[in-house]
Amino acid sequence: MMKFRFRRQGHDPQREKIKQDLFAFNKTVEHGFPNQPSALAYDPKLQLMAIGTKSGAIKVYGAPGVECTGLHKETATVTQLHFFPGQGRILSLLDDNTLHLWEIEQKEQCSHLEEVRSFMLPGRSGIESTSATRVTVLLPKLSCDLLAVGTEGGGVHFLELPSFTLLDRSIFQDEIMQSVPEEYKCGKSLGPVESLQEHPQHPDKILIGYSRGLVVLWDLQSRHADNVFLGKQQLESLVWVRSGNSFVSSHSDGGYMVWPVSSSTPCTHEPVTSTIPYGPFPCKAVNKILWRTTESGAPLVLFSGGMPRASYGDRHCLTILQDSQHITLDFTSRVIDFFTIHCIDRDKEFDDPWALVVLLEEELVVIDLQTAGWPTIPSPYLAPLHSSAITCSYHISNVPTKLWDRVISAGQRQCPLQTHTNWPICGGKNLAPSPKQQELLLTGHEDGTVRFWDASGVSLRPLYKLSTANIFQTDCDHNDSLTQAGEEDWPPFRKVGCFDPYSDDPRLGIQKICLCKYSGKLVVAGTAGQVIVLYLCDEKSDHMIDVATVDLLQDREGFTWKGHDRLPPKSSSVLFAPGFQPVVLVQCMPPAAVTAVTLHAEWNLIAFGTSHGFGLFDYHRRSPVLARCTLHPNDSLAMEGPLSRVKSLKKSLRQSFRRIRKSRVSGKKRVMVSSPSSKVQEANAQLAEQDAEVTPVQRRIEPRSADDSLSGVVRCLCFADTFLRDGTHHGPTMWAGTNSGCVYAYALDVPSQDKFSEQSVEALLGKEIQLMHRAPVVSIAVLDGRGNPLPEPYEVSRDLAKAPDMQGSHSVLIASEEQFKVFMLPRVSAKTKFKLTAHEGCRVRKVALVNFSSVASEDYSENGLVCLTNLGDIHVFSIPALRPQVRYDCIRKEDISGIASCVFTKTGQGFYLISPSEYERFSLSARVITKPLCQVDVDRPRDPSELSFCMTVPHQANGTHKTQPTGESKSVGDAEGVFDEISPLSSPALDSPNSSADITLDTTGELTVEDVKDFLVTVDEAENNLRNMTEEDGRSPGIIIN
Repeated sequence: MMKFRFRRQGHDPQREKIKQDLFAFNKTVEHGFPNQPSALAYDPKLQLMAIGTKSGAIKVYGAPGVECTGLHKETATVTQLHFFPGQGRILSLLDDNTLHLWEIEQKEQCSHLEEVRSFMLPGRSGIESTSATRVTVLLPKLSCDLLAVGTEGGGVHFLELPSFTLLDRSIFQDEIMQSVPEEYKCGKSLGPVESLQEHPQHPDKILIGYSRGLVVLWDLQSRHADNVFLGKQQLESLVWVRSGNSFVSSHSDGGYMVWPVSSSTPCTHEPVTSTIPYGPFPCKAVNKILWRTTESGAPLVLFSGGMPRASYGDRHCLTILQDSQHITLDFTSRVIDFFTIHCIDRDKEFDDPWALVVLLEEELVVIDLQTAGWPTIPSPYLAPLHSSAITCSYHISNVPTKLWDRVISAGQRQCPLQTHTNWPICGGKNLAPSPKQQELLLTGHEDGTVRFWDASGVSLRPLYKLSTANIFQTDCDHNDSLTQAGEEDWPPFRKVGCFDPYSDDPRLGIQKICLCKYSGKLVVAGTAGQVIVLYLCDEKSDHMIDVATVDLLQDREGFTWKGHDRLPPKSSSVLFAPGFQPVVLVQCMPPAAVTAVTLHAEWNLIAFGTSHGFGLFDYHRRSPVLARCTLHPNDSLAMEGPLSRVKSLKKSLRQSFRRIRKSRVSGKKRVMVSSPSSKVQEANAQLAEQDAEVTPVQRRIEPRSADDSLSGVVRCLCFADTFLRDGTHHGPTMWAGTNSGCVYAYALDVPSQDKFSEQSVEALLGKEIQLMHRAPVVSIAVLDGRGNPLPEPYEVSRDLAKAPDMQGSHSVLIASEEQFKVFMLPRVSAKTKFKLTAHEGCRVRKVALVNFSSVASEDYSENGLVCLTNLGDIHVFSIPALRPQVRYDCIRKEDISGIASCVFTKTGQGFYLISPSEYERFSLSARVITKPLCQVDVDRPRDPSELSFCMTVPHQANGTHKTQPTGESKSVGDAEGVFDEISPLSSPALDSPNSSADITLDTTGELTVEDVKDFLVTVDEAENNLRNMTEEDGRSPGIIIN
C-alpha cells in the first residue's frame, strides 16, 4: 500500500507536448547601456553605430529595434572599431594586439554579427608582443581593400582586406627621416604613429602623424613623402579639411593647428594658425578634433579635452566652436569617442553636419547641430539605467491606453530642452511585429527617483521620471545655488547628460514600488521609512502634503532605534509638475527601510512593512487603520539600521560560533561508530536505499531558531477578497509574512464607496500561522475555487477580467524560502506542499504567479508558480497542485546582485541586472518572446580566397560566455617566417549555458631578467626584422589556416 502511495508519475507524452507548447527558456535581449564601453564606430552608408566594451563585446545599433551583438573569444578590451562603409563588416582591435574581422550575416531572415577571421602582427618567438609591433592606430581605406596599421615602433604596415594578408609595402622611420631636415632630427625618434588619415581627394595618399609632432603626407604609389610638416608639439590627433587643401592637428598642450597642404612647399615649418582655446595657462591635451565645413561659411570645430589644468582639469568636456558661438559640453563621465553625422557625397562641397554623437563612459549623448542652441536629441535606446544606482524594479503588463498616454504626455513636458528631430542613427529594418500590449518597467533609484520605461519591445525607452526628493528638506537645493553662483561665464559650460551617480541623501533611496494601472495611483516607499501615495494628474499643482506617522513599535519597551533619522518633510506648499503628484506621506517609526508594500485602490488602502512590523493606512481618510509590531524579544539588531558595523560584527561572530558548534557535534557523531544508535542508523539507511525508487530523496532541514536576528522583518504583503471568518461569507482581507515564518491574516471591514468619507476601515486579526521550520515567507497569494489567482482591483468591476470563483473553496499559497504550501480556507488546513530545499538543496529568492499561453492554441493557457533560487535556476510549478513542470539555469549562482534584482512579468518574461547599467531580458514562455528581429542590407564583394565556414556567436554579450567554435585565425611568426595560429582559450563543453566551470589558468611564475634576456628585443631590432622579412620574401608568406 505504502509503495503505491509514493510512486512517482510516469512519463506522459501528451503532457510533455503541452509543456513544450507552454514553456521555453530564452535569453532574448540586453536593455540599457553597455557596461564599460571602450570604442566607437559609425557606418555613414548603412547608418549603423557600433560600440565595443572592455569585456570584448561588440554591439551594433541602427533604427530602434535593430540590434546585433558579438563577443570575442578572448576576454580583452576592444580598443578600436572601424566599419567598412556599406559592406556590413567591422574591424576590431583588442588590447592583446589582435585584429578581428566581423560580418553582419543574414540567418533565418534575421541579421547576426559573426567573427570570420583574426590576425596578429609579427613578433619574436616566445614574446607575446613587442613594443615595435604594438598597434596604435588603424586606417581601413574607403575602398575597403587595404588596411594601414600604425605601431608604437613608428612603422606603418599594410594588410590586404578582407584576407588579412601582410603586404611588403611597410613604411619605416628611416625612410621617413630621409625627407626630414637635419636640424629637426636631433637624434630623437619620431615616436609611435598617433594618427593615420586618408586624403579626401587622392585615395593613394595618406597622412601619417607621429607622437613627436612630425606629420608626413605619403604617396602609396611612388613610396615617397610628398609633404613634411615639422610640428614641435606632441601630437594627439589629425583630421582633414574636406577640400584636402589643409588639415588640422591637435596637441598635448591643449591647442590645435591648421596646416596648409601644397605641392609647391614640400617642407612646412609653421602652421597657418595655432590656437589654444582655453589658454594661456597650461591646459590638458586635446585628445581628438573634428573640422566640419558648412554652407553658412564658418567651419564647425569640435574637440574633446583642452581644459585648463588647474581650474577644470577634472572636467569631462567637449567643445563646439563655430564663428562666435562657443559651447563647452560638460559631462559627468569620461569621453570615450565621438563622431559627426554629415554629408559623405564626394560631389558635395561641404560637410554640413546635422548631428554629433558622443559616447561617454556611462551614457550616450546626441546633439542636434542644425537647431539653434544645439539641443540634445532624446535617445530611443541606450538610456543609462544607472544614472542613479538602481535599488528596486517593478513591472506592469498590459498597460491601459489611457494611463500610457498620460505618462508619455507628462514625460514630454519634462524635457523642454530636447529637440524632436528624428533619431539620426536609423540603419536597418526592424522586422519585429508591433507589440500586442504596452508594458511598463519602473525602476527605483538611490537618489529618490522612479523612472518609467517602455518595455514593450527590444528598445527600453525612457518615458517619465518621478522625483520624491522635492517633498523633503535636503541640502541639494542649497548646494545647487552655491554651485551656480560660483561658476563663471568662461568657459561657457553647459551640463549635458543625465548620469548623476551621487545621491544627496542615502535615505532618499527607493525600496519598494506599487502601481494601480487602472486608477493611476502609485505608492513609493523608501530607505528612511517614508511611504508616499501619489495620484496621476495632468495639470501642475501647488499644494501641501498631508503627513501621518505610524508607530510600529506600539510603545514596546526595551527597544531603542540607533539608526538614521527620518527625512523631515517640507512644511510649506510645493509646486508639482504634471504627472504623479504626492498627496500623502506616511512616516514609519522607527524610520527603518520599508521592506514590503502593497496597494488596493478600490478599498483606498495601502499596507507597508519594515523590520519592526507592518501597518495599514486609509489614504482616503488620511488615517492609520492598523499597526502591528513583529519584533522578537531578541531582535536587537533590527534597531541598529542597515549600515551598522556592530550588526555585521555580531552576525559574523554568531555564524562562526554556530559553525564551530555544528562541526563539534558532527565530529562526535563520527566517533561513535560502534554505538547501538549508529547501528540503527545504518539499518535505516539500508531501508532508505531499498525504497529509493518510490520515495524522493529529501535533505534534512533544521528548524530555524526563533531568536535569529531580524526575524521580525516583513517580507510580503497582499490584499484579497476571500473567506477568512467562515466558509459562506467572503470579504476584504490583508495578509503579511515575516522573516521568522509567521503569517498574519486580518479580516477588514471596508465601507462601501459612497461611505468612504463617513466610516473608517477596521481590521481584526483572523488567523496567525507559524511555519514549522520558521523559514522566511517570500510570497503570499490567494487562489479562487478553480485554483486561479484573484484578479487585480478594478479588473472585474470594469469587465477587464473574469470574476473569480466564489462558490468553491478558496486556498492560500504561502511560499517560504524552503517550500511552497497550499492551505484551504477558511480552516487553514494544509492541502499540498513541495519542499524545494529538501529536494533541490536551494533557497527561494523570487516568486511570481504567471499565466503561460500555448503556442498551439491561443485559447489555452495555464497558471504557474515561477520561482528563482539562490543558485540562479528557475523552477515552474503548476498551481494549486504544485507539480514541478520545468527547470532552467538562468543566472550564475555567484551573481548575487543579478538574482536579487530579478523581476518577473505576468506573461512569462523576466529582467535581471547583468551590470549596473544593463538588464538581461529572458522569457520562460514559448509564446511571449521579445527579441531583436532585424535586417541589414549590405553590399559587399565576396572574398575569392575565402573558404566557406561559419562561427556562431552568442547574442548575450555580457551574459554567460558559451564555448564557441574556432574561426579562421592567423598570426605572423618570427623573422624566419614561421606562421602560427592564434590559439584562443577554449572552455570545455558545459552541461548548461550558465555553468560556472572554472577555466582560469594560473600563469604566475618566478621569472628573472636572466630567464628572458635572450628574448628581449629593442624597437629598432624588431623593425629591422620585419623589414628584412618583407624585403627578402618579396611577398607575405601568408597561410590561411582553417
